[in-house]
Amino acid sequence: MEERETESSPTTRSRQRSRHWWVKWVAGVALLALLIGEGVYLWPRLHESWRALTEIHWGWLTLCVVAQAVSLSSYGRMQKQLLHAGGVDITQRKSDSVIYASTAMAVTLPAGQVFSTAFSYRAFRRWGASPIVSSWELAISGVIAAVGLALIGVGGALLVGGSVNPVTLIASLAAAVALIWAGHYASNNPKSLEAAARWGLGRYNRLRKRDRSEGLDKVRDVIAQLESVDLGTRDGILTVIWAFGHRGADLACLAAACYAVGADPRLSGLLITYAVGKAVATIPFAPGGLVLVDATLVATLTSTAGLTAPQAIASAFVYRGVSFILVAIVGWIVFFVLYRRGQHETLEFDLEIEQAEARELRQQSEG
Repeated sequence: MEERETESSPTTRSRQRSRHWWVKWVAGVALLALLIGEGVYLWPRLHESWRALTEIHWGWLTLCVVAQAVSLSSYGRMQKQLLHAGGVDITQRKSDSVIYASTAMAVTLPAGQVFSTAFSYRAFRRWGASPIVSSWELAISGVIAAVGLALIGVGGALLVGGSVNPVTLIASLAAAVALIWAGHYASNNPKSLEAAARWGLGRYNRLRKRDRSEGLDKVRDVIAQLESVDLGTRDGILTVIWAFGHRGADLACLAAACYAVGADPRLSGLLITYAVGKAVATIPFAPGGLVLVDATLVATLTSTAGLTAPQAIASAFVYRGVSFILVAIVGWIVFFVLYRRGQHETLEFDLEIEQAEARELRQQSEG
């Protein structure tokens, strides 16, 4: 008996596709027409932008590259200072190498921030940082960077006479102060932390109908790790200085990119452009905010910094070429030269950590 051709058989699907062959051609022609139309409309601006790029001022371009290098090095110094507060001393070269490699991951890979954070966390652990210290460093550095960005945005709004909503700024400052205070308090008051944790753990275990002391050893281990974090006055001041150096140098890179193409941007517009561009870059739709950030830079440079459209396009091209493309290239070179060969050892190290933690949990459950 011959099998009947069902609606979902390969032959039927092939015939359906053949009947709609024209759809992809219509879509292709429509897309081509759209691109041609945009090219014709934007050609005068693109032509002027290209002329600005061909007449670029090489001194300002060099300053743009140097400023970006200073920005990343400042972030590396902030990272080094925070790790020092956690009892981990590393060289500036090591810290900078992790910053370059993690930044390359963040701006080029889908969900790059996840890979970047995991890479940095593993590097901290290999340098001897405890899990708590590693997580604390990543958290506090992110909050401090966010506070710096908020201050730049507020500064731009104040310069143009706009009203500033203080809620975001106050929340960011409060989070940074809370994290710094928590680390300082934990390092100086381990006994009071243990007492509070024992009280809370006892109530939790009573609800679960377990022994009151179950899990107390793990809590003590976490407190011991927190005790190693000692962000004193000197470390705190240097951390803030390097954080402002990171943001300030990156802002200088954007300004130098504008001057390199012959533009004369307003300071208030530069501040707003930078803050908005960095905020858009956090949207996880495209690696490094590709297209989204570029369009935002062009729009805000034109509307707030006083640049013409050709100047804004050229400035955005130079800035993104340095802060995105050049940094990504250097970062991946650093990764493959310094870290690629050690990935097998890193995986073994992670496995050893997981096995040690599993043994510890098993011993606690048996006890």
